[in-house]
Amino acid sequence: MIEKEKLKKYANLLMFDMNDNEYDTLQKEFSTILKHMDLIGEIPNISEVSPMTFPFVNDDVSLREDEIGDYLTTGEVLENTHHQANDQVKLPKVVGGEE
Repeated sequence: MIEKEKLKKYANLLMFDMNDNEYDTLQKEFSTILKHMDLIGEIPNISEVSPMTFPFVNDDVSLREDEIGDYLTTGEVLENTHHQANDQVKLPKVVGGEE
């Protein structure tokens, strides 16, 4: 089970917080997810199965081709930002490295 303090730390790094009841619910949900992952890991030859792009196959669907269209210039994007560096929008760091 993932400790509540670790969940609180990650929530803080992502700049949000929840009340204790919400953390309890999140702990239970993570526990369920981890149990399902263990079950999936027990499926024989699972590593030989290709990942799915969609949860179902539908041959009647066709996706459009990507097309280049109107776009914003770097200057147009940066004129609406308060913090920028090297022609990029500068954001606060929200996640740290793995422990």
